[in-house]
Amino acid sequence: MLIRSADPFREFDRLTQQLMGTTNRPVAMPMDAWREGDRFVLEFDLPGVSPESVDLDVERNVLTIRAERVANNGDWQMLASERPRGAFSRQLVLGDNLDLEHIEAAYRDGVLRLHVPVAEKAKPRKIEVRTDAGDRTAIEA
Repeated sequence: MLIRSADPFREFDRLTQQLMGTTNRPVAMPMDAWREGDRFVLEFDLPGVSPESVDLDVERNVLTIRAERVANNGDWQMLASERPRGAFSRQLVLGDNLDLEHIEAAYRDGVLRLHVPVAEKAKPRKIEVRTDAGDRTAIEA
């Protein structure tokens, strides 16, 4: 048996969405992030979003993702509406160790994938150490 907890605002949100075409609930943009070698990969779920409506901006070290899922218009009555529609955005603060000039973005099957390379200054490098005898030894940093 399925028992659902009562949400006193659910019906109000549904009615508002039907009348005004908007919802008061925040729109989610789920994200996964991981590192692959010398780059970070970010994936955002954007099902039903047109690629033309996706907008990416980087200002200083803040990445802003904006997208819009438009409502279907027609001569019909909505029976259930659980998928959010309208404009939504998400901001991420990216660290100084990333190369924000070379971010790559691709959109496929409702998933926006970003590749953010690690900056050269943040990559491991070898430092040469000299001894008094003039011998050279490399130490990994």
